[in-house]
Amino acid sequence: MNNLSFSLLSIFLFFFTVLSPVDAQKACRFPAIFNFGDGNSDTGGFTTTFGSTPLFYGQTFFKGPSGRSCDGRLVIDFMATSLGKKFLSSYLDSVGADFSQGANFAQILSPIDVPKLVLPKDTPPFGFNPIYYGVQFAEFVQFANRSQKIRSQGGKFRSLMPKEDSFAKGLYTFDIGQNDLTQALFMNTSIDDIKKMLPDLLNDFTAPIKVLYSSFGARTFWIHNTGPLGCLPYVLTILPPKEVDSVGCSKSVNDLAQYFNSLLKAAVIQLRSELPEAAITYVDINSAMYSLYLEPQKYGFELPLEACCGLGGEHNFGALQCGSTATINGSQVTATPCKDPLKRINWDGFAYSEAANKIVFEKIATGNYSDPPNLPQLACRRK
Repeated sequence: MNNLSFSLLSIFLFFFTVLSPVDAQKACRFPAIFNFGDGNSDTGGFTTTFGSTPLFYGQTFFKGPSGRSCDGRLVIDFMATSLGKKFLSSYLDSVGADFSQGANFAQILSPIDVPKLVLPKDTPPFGFNPIYYGVQFAEFVQFANRSQKIRSQGGKFRSLMPKEDSFAKGLYTFDIGQNDLTQALFMNTSIDDIKKMLPDLLNDFTAPIKVLYSSFGARTFWIHNTGPLGCLPYVLTILPPKEVDSVGCSKSVNDLAQYFNSLLKAAVIQLRSELPEAAITYVDINSAMYSLYLEPQKYGFELPLEACCGLGGEHNFGALQCGSTATINGSQVTATPCKDPLKRINWDGFAYSEAANKIVFEKIATGNYSDPPNLPQLACRRK
């Protein structure tokens, strides 16, 4: 082998093994992504159902409202891009939707179980979404059936539907549960009583996954735990903490979220024994997100417990929600965004900013926050 050939081979091997470790391990080829969840991953379901978000939403990336409770992209958006997929269209958004590479059933403020405080309410805590997890799953079943009927009929809509094998070979992602906890807290349910409710709640969460496995042939599941709820401005405002942790978050609320996560992880372990052919990745979003509060300056953030878009209150969540206008002290005022959303962890008191979502995805994309330590591109691999 001459020197030129050896050099070219060396360069090829470097790029293949060092710069492209996922390719070297034969990345999974997911034809579609199907997502279930709440506002952390809703790409338009809520706004289609209840009305559009104010002008300021979506400004960082989409340059206007995009159906997301954020100034830009969500973790699910970054994940879709990393897998070579289009942004997911919401199942309920019929205008301009493309479901060829999957569908999103998530909705802002959706819980796992039927909500007791139901939208719309004009005052905090505002209520929760009647399109809860069970309804989302029913929508998925309808979608799976109807999409194949549309494909079989041919015509111009055929190409907008997923192929039949997408349901077995697709990636199923989940990010839901936080609204069940906050709803119970807002109803003054004691922490001990909430903990007693959680085993049944987790059974309700895992039941549809078993159906996806048995009836639709699904084999790859990517499950996020719930984040540090005690750091969210709306929780800190509505439920002023008696005790805060080292970064100023509500200790009791964050402890409850971690208790939920411990049961969720146990439920995932149980699922693995019941669904032996499934590859189920448990993702510790909580730790990834909390790391931003521990070292905000490291990531370029300031005022970590304050909403970027809002008006009033210790955490810039109180007098007005993002985009709202009202007369206060004789003057008409509007709750507008902060000067630089890229420097904020939280967008509107409820949801994370694009900047925070981007960093969190970069963290979980390493596999360091997952059990087993899968990259999204290798989620189909059982370990």
